[in-house]
Amino acid sequence: MIERKDVEYVAWLARLELSEEEIERFTRQLGQVLEHAEKIKSLDTREIKPTSHPISLKNVMRDDVVRPGLTQEEALSNAPRSEGGYFVVPRII
Repeated sequence: MIERKDVEYVAWLARLELSEEEIERFTRQLGQVLEHAEKIKSLDTREIKPTSHPISLKNVMRDDVVRPGLTQEEALSNAPRSEGGYFVVPRII
């Protein structure tokens, strides 16, 4: 199904230098992948709904709950330096 020249061409497109052993191995492996894809293509899937994942996904994060935040004084309390209600940081140029 796939030939050595196909593997060499794909390697050339990807700018990969493959050894003789790698070319032979990849030719065999890609052939097996394509054979498997042909088997899957022959399955009757008319009754199967399209999905994006084989198992259903569920959000595992906690629900958002509105809580009071820090006051301005609390937020600035650990700052090395503050002025006029703002953090003072070194100027970066």
